Amino acid sequence: MVATLSDALTLRSKGELEQSNKVIAQLVHDEPANAALHYQYAWSFDILGKESKAAPHYEQAIQLGLSGKELEGAYVGLGSTYRTLGQYDQSIQTFTRGLKLFPDNKALQTFLAMTLYNENRHAEAMELLLNALASSSNDPTIQEYKKAILFYSDKLDQTWLD
Repeated sequence: MVATLSDALTLRSKGELEQSNKVIAQLVHDEPANAALHYQYAWSFDILGKESKAAPHYEQAIQLGLSGKELEGAYVGLGSTYRTLGQYDQSIQTFTRGLKLFPDNKALQTFLAMTLYNENRHAEAMELLLNALASSSNDPTIQEYKKAILFYSDKLDQTWLD
């Protein structure tokens, strides 16, 4: 019986991560121009903690024309992978490209903020996080102060003296 992507994803959902990765490896070998398979292969390396093996497959998936939610996920995964590998410039570039395509994606914004933090760009990181929080949180206490949070998001170093 030939294994399918569905079989691999079922194995993943059962926690059989190594076996799932092996199935996807064979599928990628058989269909090297399939963007969705490269995306799933990258993801399978990510969840195994093998980020350096994930990055080329995220890149390949994007190059091969991945689209929709999978493309959105590939930008999150690739940017995050670069960040964990300490490749901060590549991470920022990836998140920036992803945000041009998906400007409302709060995960892209949040992971970009993490990378900016790693680059000691703390004010930019906090501004991104505060804007993401204020615009996406349903917490009533956040919503009560949303206007103030947004106002101060880019003024964290400023003080007001009487």
